[in-house]
Amino acid sequence: MKIKNIKSGSVLALVFVSLFLASAQVCVCKAVTSKVTRQSTSRDFLKGEPNDVVIGSRGTIELGRRREVLVKKFEDVWSINSVVVIGDTIYIGTSPNGGVYAFSSGQLKEIYSAGPMHQDKNEPDNPNVVEAEQHLANEHIFAMQQDVSGRLLVGISGRRCALYRLEKGEMKLVFEPDDANYIFAIAVDKAGDIYLGTGPKGRIYRLDSLGKNAELIANTSDKNILSLAAGPDGFIYAGSDTRGLVYKIDPQTKETGVLYDSDQQEITAVLFSGGQLYAAATSAGVVKTEARFMVQAIPAGRPEQQPEDEEPPEGDTGSGPAKSGTGGLKLQIANTKETPDEKPAQRKVILVRARRPVRASFLYRITEEGFVTDIFSEPAVFFCLAESRGLLLVGTGNDAQLFLADPNSEQQSIIYEDRQASQITAVSTDGDDIFIGTANPAKLIKLEKDFSRQGTYTSDLVDAEQPAKWGKLQIEADIPPDCNVLAACRSGNVKDVNDPSFSEWTPLQEVTGPVPLDCPVGRFCQYKLVLRGNEKTTPVVREVALASTVPNLAPRVESVSVARDKNGAFKISYDVKDDNGDKLIYKIDFRKAGRTEWIEITDDVENDSFEWDGKTVEDGRYEIRVTASDERSNTPETKRSGSRVSDVFVVDNTGPVVENHTISKIGKVLTLKMTVSDELSVIGKVDYTIDSNADWKGAVPDDLVYDTTSENFTIPAENLDSGEHVIALRLADDVGNTTYKTFEVNIK
Repeated sequence: MKIKNIKSGSVLALVFVSLFLASAQVCVCKAVTSKVTRQSTSRDFLKGEPNDVVIGSRGTIELGRRREVLVKKFEDVWSINSVVVIGDTIYIGTSPNGGVYAFSSGQLKEIYSAGPMHQDKNEPDNPNVVEAEQHLANEHIFAMQQDVSGRLLVGISGRRCALYRLEKGEMKLVFEPDDANYIFAIAVDKAGDIYLGTGPKGRIYRLDSLGKNAELIANTSDKNILSLAAGPDGFIYAGSDTRGLVYKIDPQTKETGVLYDSDQQEITAVLFSGGQLYAAATSAGVVKTEARFMVQAIPAGRPEQQPEDEEPPEGDTGSGPAKSGTGGLKLQIANTKETPDEKPAQRKVILVRARRPVRASFLYRITEEGFVTDIFSEPAVFFCLAESRGLLLVGTGNDAQLFLADPNSEQQSIIYEDRQASQITAVSTDGDDIFIGTANPAKLIKLEKDFSRQGTYTSDLVDAEQPAKWGKLQIEADIPPDCNVLAACRSGNVKDVNDPSFSEWTPLQEVTGPVPLDCPVGRFCQYKLVLRGNEKTTPVVREVALASTVPNLAPRVESVSVARDKNGAFKISYDVKDDNGDKLIYKIDFRKAGRTEWIEITDDVENDSFEWDGKTVEDGRYEIRVTASDERSNTPETKRSGSRVSDVFVVDNTGPVVENHTISKIGKVLTLKMTVSDELSVIGKVDYTIDSNADWKGAVPDDLVYDTTSENFTIPAENLDSGEHVIALRLADDVGNTTYKTFEVNIK
């Protein structure tokens, strides 16, 4: 059964669209809020809880690989630093006792362990030293490798530094550098020559295939050489710490050059895959600050896929997007409008020696000329790197996650996450199988090529923002034959998935089209997808959509403000919210403070402000009421309204007056004393002029402060000539109302 896109004109698609729209109760008018929540990105899905499913960087959910914990516990082992598979045996190098273990046929055998530390003669009674003698040898197996003859090479670091080889079950000394304490990396080239990356002097040694004729081929300025890889071009590539350099070394001429200078402190791993050099760059101080896959933005679109009729390349492990095969079920989601802020994210691909942020680790592809492409980055420490059929495996710290990165398709996924361990410190492959070593605690895990038969994804809470009736769930998915996807849901009104008030999970339903969410009305909904497949195929979910309906709610007038402008008009502004997104109209009324009846100013206002001429009413204290109605988006039965009353404000259109005054004359000196009052507003300014209409002078209240509705003034006039004089006053209140008053006096 294949459900076609609606563009094809499929009757079945139209039926599904109709069902979905009916579930959302969509209509021309917004009598209720119908909302479709779509989840289709890794950011969306990583908020949920995966269990035996893999979440891809491009927002896919599919079954993960089948996994098995081979060794759950090691005695006195904190970290697995190296894993090498030779034949049917898995070799494990550990810390802090320098232990080397062999795992075969379900049995774990220790084949090497450092002897106990000797107690310091100067501290014979120190209990800490006794404890160390019993348990900690301060030896570490940071590097192991298979030589050209299939024998295990082991680098021992710590209190001693030596290269050993496992021959017929016995560890035999091969080389012991006298100027190194650590062997961090071992590489073997096509001729069988052995290369060692050492510290703390940053030197690289070469031995022949028999482990003899040791010679120094590179003496760098760095402290440690952390990683080595033998290139197909005959050069040796090395990664250092402190400065984070990638070196290119000619083992014949011993010429050493810097291929790339990263901004990260350490190049923890280098390897060749498909003839390309890859390097993992990290910093010890990296902390997790962002969600997974979010250091690099995922570019819009994707690289072109190979034609459907072509066979998949050798090594298609099924770790990437699964093939749906022929037949099966292809589900698609009915189209809805995008929200305005949905914009495709872009990632910058760097082909120059650019400066990189230091709060993340990076996986680089480096050309032989030193041009660099950023393949993958995360805010986590990158500990190890391996290759599986052209795909790259990156083991990280913080959350002990194993990422799988496809350099060609620009896709990444988390194919394993250990909830108990802190770091994935070693990874190795054998055909299609992946072997993982962890630290804190140390465990050995095997990931098989085959898929798990069942996995579960439990979403984060989907918030309708109001108690809602939940409609239908749809998924965009490819479901091959013999596979299916089931869904269940629950709801509640508390933003806590563990709150006991949440409803019970609904019974699982197979998803073959829109699935009703038969959970109670609630603000939050949580869904669960159960993916079922077989060993070779898996469903692939690319998008999930949930419909919810919120009943019509009354508009909320959240604020009303009234402000007078300089011309005496009042601007009425209001902030209104409507959870249904309805079209709103406004009715505006006024009343004098203390009265009960409202008088309408206007109705059917569509703007969020209105200008009112306050000169149409008498002076006094007033209130404004704004009523918002959603009647244009509802029926008479479902319409709602909400209102809010402003704070009391003053309508004052009258200027101050002189209530009483006295004029006294002594010779040619005249003194005017008066009281200026305003009914409603503070006295703002008093000016006066004598025998002029232009030469105005400011008067100051007797108490020197303009702060009340009544102020006393004393205005002296000296040296007046005999005869008639006119004193003119200009009286203004604080809101700008102005009146004029004159006094006529006669000086004899």
